[in-house]
Amino acid sequence: MIPNGVVDLWQLNDPSLAGLLQIRTAIGFRPIALSFAILFNGASPLLRVQLDRKTGTVSTTIKLSTGSQLPAVGLGMWKVDKPIVPNLIEQSIRAGFRHFDCACDYGNEAEVGEGLQAAFNSGLCRREDLWITSKLWNTYHAAEHVKPALEKSLGDLQLDYLDLYLIHFPIAQKFVPIEHRYPPEWFFDPEVESPKIELAGVPVRETWEAMEELVDLGLVKNIGICNFNLQLLRDLLSYAKIRPAVLQVELHPRLTQEKLIRFCDDEDIAVTAFSPLGAESYFSIGMADPGESVLLQPEILEIAQRHQKTPAQIVLRFGVQRGLAIVPKTSRVERLAENLAIFDFELTEEEMNLILGMNQNRRFNDPGDFAEAAFNTFLPIYE
Repeated sequence: MIPNGVVDLWQLNDPSLAGLLQIRTAIGFRPIALSFAILFNGASPLLRVQLDRKTGTVSTTIKLSTGSQLPAVGLGMWKVDKPIVPNLIEQSIRAGFRHFDCACDYGNEAEVGEGLQAAFNSGLCRREDLWITSKLWNTYHAAEHVKPALEKSLGDLQLDYLDLYLIHFPIAQKFVPIEHRYPPEWFFDPEVESPKIELAGVPVRETWEAMEELVDLGLVKNIGICNFNLQLLRDLLSYAKIRPAVLQVELHPRLTQEKLIRFCDDEDIAVTAFSPLGAESYFSIGMADPGESVLLQPEILEIAQRHQKTPAQIVLRFGVQRGLAIVPKTSRVERLAENLAIFDFELTEEEMNLILGMNQNRRFNDPGDFAEAAFNTFLPIYE
């Protein structure tokens, strides 16, 4: 029997479903014809519903300008300790995750690859069921270094292709050979008495054209950028032969970036929010104070109580209800299902506006702040 009303799309497991589901949307109840595929997660099939993000509905996938379907919730791998990564990957796939957000700079792609191979070999999922993102690090922006950097990530991940490859920062640093130090991180030479970030004069256009070649070679399906501001995007769009499919930036209730999201909507660029919970990812590295947590705000606590959800689920739902993909990070297996269980309720317009009103333009991940404190280099990029 087809259920009516609010449906948890990650829990729904009747493979015989056909026809229409009545989905609660931002504009009320209405029947929506579904295009769906049953994904088998061990013994539990999962329903992937595809709806249009521009209609105000919430989907478990976002259709990119290339036609690819980006899962709206992914697992961020930043700051996940290497020893726990392989098991976390397997457990997250069992929980329903199909999107993994990786990067050279995270230093754990080899361990992600171990977890992926274990999942493939056990029959838990197939490569084509997953969406894997990685990112080009700053030291590999010169055209001749882009392909070798990707090949290193592919080798570590034990994959033949990526679903999405992003330029991690609009910052070109001096080249550090892979065989010399990997991942190279921020310092050019950490062994000198006063190490610094050393920049290289590589234009974004050179890097982007090398990224386009990766698509032509079939090594990546989609390309995009991270941490780009509006003017950099405009410039990139003026010469790109392959337009960026995704922009990944910091987005949460304290940094809502409404104009940037509107611009990307107009240009058919999907937006992924990193650090969608805000300050939580930055406590352990001294880049946020506990008092900055939106999860402790009375407004969020009240909304959570009203919907019988956790504060984190409210904030994550806020992200996907804005039409964003989100990549929350967790190292705790018990949090995985919680982070996915955000499709069985909706926030009211009043609740959405209340959370939007919490914006303070507070950016936690800003090289203009952390680079000078941690790497002895003044490095603003957003001004």
